[in-house]
Amino acid sequence: MRVLAALAAAITLAAVPASHAADTRPAAPVSQDTGVVATPQDRVIFRQTMARAAEERLDTLPIGEIVVRLGTGFVGAPYAAHTLQVPGPERLVVNLRAFDCVTFVEKMLAMARAVRAGDTTFAGYTRELRRIRYRGGRIDGYPSRLHYFSEWISDNAAKGVVRPLTKALGGVRDDRPIDFMSMHPGAYRQLADRAVLDRIRAIEQRLSATPRYTIPQARVQDVADSIRDGDIIAMTSGLPGLDVAHTGIAIRVDGVLRLLNAPLVGKAVQISALPLAERIRGIASQTGIMVARPL
Repeated sequence: MRVLAALAAAITLAAVPASHAADTRPAAPVSQDTGVVATPQDRVIFRQTMARAAEERLDTLPIGEIVVRLGTGFVGAPYAAHTLQVPGPERLVVNLRAFDCVTFVEKMLAMARAVRAGDTTFAGYTRELRRIRYRGGRIDGYPSRLHYFSEWISDNAAKGVVRPLTKALGGVRDDRPIDFMSMHPGAYRQLADRAVLDRIRAIEQRLSATPRYTIPQARVQDVADSIRDGDIIAMTSGLPGLDVAHTGIAIRVDGVLRLLNAPLVGKAVQISALPLAERIRGIASQTGIMVARPL
């Protein structure tokens, strides 16, 4: 998604970094008036998921456990990049048929919040998704989308959606500048508009001046016991200008911390075969993690 989807495309081009699968392409809008882009199949998947949530009484569980229980129901759903890239102005894209790493996190969190709030209507879900995906919960063109995941965490913390844990877990400050999008404008069709590019540059300058923290790769195992099921895990990036390389959801399998995620490698939603700490040690481009807890 966003920065990460463009990064995946750049890696593919330059050689550097289920049951829901009937049609993974971006959908035509159901309604031009609502600004929501969804297909009938998205609505069917949503209703089925909410029916399962009701049957399993997920509303009685802590929010993190709801996130995990919903997320495991999508294991096997296909990976797809660029699902938010639809023609026309910026609108809320739902697409429950396929996921990238960030849209998977967002959609499971939005559905979990809808379940906990007791509003399992499609409209209730899309309100939660809009609140999570956009700065301040408002759609105001392409730059209003939370493209950089470090800002996704801080903005959703300000909205009371998550609580950042990275600094409290002993994270170290990362002062590297953020400018991946403005340095690679050709990867984003919207940045052909100079005014949009200028807005993105201003956002990057603000983010570069804002302190952010990461738990280094070598210390992930040390903090594993402090991470709960449903916590949001962001793998920080060693690539110049990029804050986060991948995202997922913490899940324990037989007591071992793993990652529930939609990776490009593997091409489907899955639970990592390796424990989180071991997984990240095997990926040189992922330098550490950020952690945020759903509220």
